Amino acid sequence: MAAMKRGAAYLALADGTFFEGEQFGATGESFGEVVFNTSLSGYQEILTDPSYRGQIIAMTCPQIGNVGVNPEDMESDRVQCSGFIVKEYYEQPSNFRARNTLGSFLEQAGVVGISGIDTRALVKHIRTVGAQMGLISTIDSSRESLVAKAKAAPPLVGRDLVKDVTCTSRYEWKEGSWVRGEGFKNVRTDFHVVAYDFGIKRNILRGMVDSGMRVTVVPAATQAAEALALKPDGIFLSNGPGDPEAVPYAYETVSSLLGKVPIFGICLGHQMLALSVGGSTYKLKFGHRGGNQPVMDLYTRKVEITSQNHGFAVKEESVLDKGFRISHVNLNDQTVEGLEHVSLPVFCVQYHPEASPGPHDANYLFGRFRKLIERQ
Repeated sequence: MAAMKRGAAYLALADGTFFEGEQFGATGESFGEVVFNTSLSGYQEILTDPSYRGQIIAMTCPQIGNVGVNPEDMESDRVQCSGFIVKEYYEQPSNFRARNTLGSFLEQAGVVGISGIDTRALVKHIRTVGAQMGLISTIDSSRESLVAKAKAAPPLVGRDLVKDVTCTSRYEWKEGSWVRGEGFKNVRTDFHVVAYDFGIKRNILRGMVDSGMRVTVVPAATQAAEALALKPDGIFLSNGPGDPEAVPYAYETVSSLLGKVPIFGICLGHQMLALSVGGSTYKLKFGHRGGNQPVMDLYTRKVEITSQNHGFAVKEESVLDKGFRISHVNLNDQTVEGLEHVSLPVFCVQYHPEASPGPHDANYLFGRFRKLIERQ
């Protein structure tokens, strides 16, 4: 793990905000929507989460890179974000599982990183003015030029990013969670679930397997009839990137699946369920990204600390007369975090119950899905 040569790098936002720092990872220019994540650990899972497609991620945790990267913590087969921003990049990892440095990992993926900037100032700015397009450059140092490029970058709203991250053909998933010293475990599976891949994470699949479900993963554009022909006991709608209203083929398919078999949706899948009944979504000012979002279950009054990654939310009033009731709310801003159908075996949450990375408060939801299937 030899040290890399590092030169200057520059971050420019569309509103003219400009930072100078040091390059790590690849060289060149990376464009994306600049957002921030408040997790204290798990940067490899964050980098490989398909929900970050088209985004440049700023970490609020000041030191990043100290545990390196390894094959087991990949949430997909590649780095998904466009760029990476940290306060302090730690190049020599100290962890028995490390197989590579973060910088080399990003370089191999062609993703530009920048370190040494005031990430507190950046995050405070995003919270004030909202997430916006930007770029990281190692080849252009002109503030005027870089800001102009950031302004010209096409926004993510209205773009179908799911097509960029979904699988190209269906496949079976039977691997359970990773256990230290034992690798990934095999679990007896009793029920068959068809999982729509809108940008699914591997630990979500492992969470379902751990709960006794055999999973067939299908591309996002799979028609309802094709999914039902696989004779599933349940349908799972995964997380994914971008604007949910830009993926009409997905929520139109979900509409055709309602009432056929039990359905569980998370994140983008939660939004797809709302849109499938005529609900609507809206863009949040700076989104929810991190492993410390407080959510209340409105029935039990229990509070869960959850892992989240999304920039859009469901409009509460748009689903109340469509057969759904609100089951969970975010305690920071009161946005909708969960829905439950009043008559059908269908429920969904806005957060990630597998918590990779994050707390495991919501892991029970996989078991709830299994029980829903058992009752049918």
